[in-house]
Amino acid sequence: MSENPTAAVLVIGDEILSGRTQDTNTNYIAKFLAALGIDLKEARTVSDVESEIAAAVNALRARYTYVFTTGGIGPTHDDITADAIAAAFGVDIDYHPEALELLGARYKPGEFNEMRKRMARVPLGGTLVKNSVSTAPGFQIENVFVMAGVPMIMRAMLEELAPRLSRGVQVQSVTISTRLPEGRIAAALAQIQKDHQSVAIGSYPFYREDGFGTQLVVRGSNSAAVEAAAQAIEAAVLAEGGTSSRVDS
Repeated sequence: MSENPTAAVLVIGDEILSGRTQDTNTNYIAKFLAALGIDLKEARTVSDVESEIAAAVNALRARYTYVFTTGGIGPTHDDITADAIAAAFGVDIDYHPEALELLGARYKPGEFNEMRKRMARVPLGGTLVKNSVSTAPGFQIENVFVMAGVPMIMRAMLEELAPRLSRGVQVQSVTISTRLPEGRIAAALAQIQKDHQSVAIGSYPFYREDGFGTQLVVRGSNSAAVEAAAQAIEAAVLAEGGTSSRVDS
């Protein structure tokens, strides 16, 4: 596998941990980054506790090329992500002049109250990540990108910040589906992985109304190496008396 830039996602919010809101952002970010050749290595979810957010940010930013956070940058009292990021970096936080101007222009006279002004607060040294959907910006500080939790807004912010990211080699993948149980193919799969060390091979059993089976996924940066391993897997399935098919991945 190539030495691509790496990333982590930090999902922030009690509503995620309580089950009230489903996190769809991590899946979207993973696919977005994969298309840029950036390997998502870790995803965490933390509650709305400043010290917990700061600790997670510090752990992740030291380990990976990029950290992407979602949630907690709105106007209410429990939107504390900006303060937590400032604490993580050991810097003060203040109103960002450009953010104030953008938000001030969005509201009618008298509607830009103190709580809405909270959305213009950015840790010192941070640069804005503009928001084409609802104006209130995210921000970047060093290798940390702070984005909204609302999926439509988060996606707009990702598009805006994409030019700032280093690219890697896009990972290729092939998924082979078989009705064989994974225990039946496990020994052959281990040998194929040993013989094709430049790719990563994963085995994922599935259970459906029409029966069970296994999806075998080959991933790598070299398409020829991926194809060679995929063909070896297909041959192994056939040798075990099974059939296989390729599915979109």
